[in-house]
Amino acid sequence: VKIQKDSYKFRKNLEKLGWFLGYEISKTLQYKPHVVQTPLGTSQTSIIKDDIVLATILRAGLPFYQGFVNIFEHAESAFIGAYRQENNKDLEINVNLEYLASPNLDGKVLILIDPMLATGKSLVLAIQNLLNSGKPKQIHVVAAIASEPGVKYLKENIDCELWVGAVDSILNAKSYIVPGLGDAGDLSFGEKL
Repeated sequence: VKIQKDSYKFRKNLEKLGWFLGYEISKTLQYKPHVVQTPLGTSQTSIIKDDIVLATILRAGLPFYQGFVNIFEHAESAFIGAYRQENNKDLEINVNLEYLASPNLDGKVLILIDPMLATGKSLVLAIQNLLNSGKPKQIHVVAAIASEPGVKYLKENIDCELWVGAVDSILNAKSYIVPGLGDAGDLSFGEKL
C-alpha cells in the first residue's frame, strides 16, 4: 500500500474541496440585487447579502480555508489555535485552546472550517469560544472527513448546519478517524515535533 505523503497535492486537494463546499454553502445564503457597470452598459446581477466570517483551526485548517477564501473573497476571518492533548492512562482526549482572534460575529454568517471532525470536542470548544465575539445569524461547520461519533457530539452541543465531504463510522482507541486521511496538519505541512 502506498501512503500519500505529497504535501503539495494534499494541500491543493483540500483547497479544491474548500472551493466545492464553499460553492454549495453559497447557494443557501441570501442575495441582494446589484448593478454592474461595464464599458458597454449596465447589467443587473446579485451579490451575497450576508456578512460572512470564515473561521479555521490552525494549522490543519489553512489549506481547506483557502478554498473558502477563494469563494467568499470579501469575508472576514477568525483564527483559532487549539490542539488535542492525549491522556495515555485512560485514552481521554482533552482539547487546549490557546489562541483566538475573531471579528464581531453579531448577525453574521459564521463558517467554521476544519478538515477533520473526529470527536467533535475541538470544534465545539472553538465555537463556544467564538460565541464570546457575538451571536452569529447562522453557523455552518465544514469538514472534509467526519466520524459518526463526532457528528453526533457536534449536533448534540451546537445548533449548526454541517457540511462534510465524507463520513467514516469508526474512531479508533486514540480517537482518530478510520480510515480517515491521517493528521491533516502533518500531511499539509510536515510532521510537528
